Amino acid sequence: MNRLAIRGLLALVLLAPAATAGDEDNSSKEALQALNEYIGLWKGAGGPDRTSAPENWKENISWSWRFKGGDAWLNIEFENGKYFTKGELRYLPEKKKYQLTLGDKKGNKQVFDGELKKGYLNLDSVDAKTGDTLRLTMNTAAEGVRFIYKVQKKAKGSTVYSRVYGVACNKEGESLAGGAKPKECVVTGGLGTIAVTYNGKTYYVCCTGCRDAFNEDPEKIIKEYEARKKKGG
Repeated sequence: MNRLAIRGLLALVLLAPAATAGDEDNSSKEALQALNEYIGLWKGAGGPDRTSAPENWKENISWSWRFKGGDAWLNIEFENGKYFTKGELRYLPEKKKYQLTLGDKKGNKQVFDGELKKGYLNLDSVDAKTGDTLRLTMNTAAEGVRFIYKVQKKAKGSTVYSRVYGVACNKEGESLAGGAKPKECVVTGGLGTIAVTYNGKTYYVCCTGCRDAFNEDPEKIIKEYEARKKKGG
């Protein structure tokens, strides 16, 4: 093999890691954009089943984007949550799975892994001691106005899941009847609910995380937004 060919191969090897890292960053953000309807404030009510009213409770949920360098993830916070207080939802390109890490009131963390199929995000957490599986299922309904999540449990060796509890929420400020054409978030393409301005022009973002990203580098965000519009994306 001649020197020119060897140099060409070396160049490809050196460039490959950087390209792979960039592809992973983009795929993570794109996978999370499939959950853009989650973003916002939600007023919810939960309970172990539909008949035990005395045991029901109310909780509010907030979903927002977070960015750091080339990394992107979704942040979730529970106000008056009965079991969880906060968490982070990420996409793992190497595993092609979503991963949700939730914290409870005692400061413990629980990790759920799974996939998005037909609009349902199914995430499992296996107890290392008992082998039991806790399944967390999330989805939106009514054109993004409703957010529902439920928790089910399956004993080790069993194939049957039993309901533990569920929470049904309505998006704050939205109604099931719909309304005017929604505004688009210039950062993620989600539902724009917060106005931001640059050079006298108003744009919209979907959450405080996207607002911070816009304010950090508005020219870059607007340039990417305009490019997506030209491509029809």
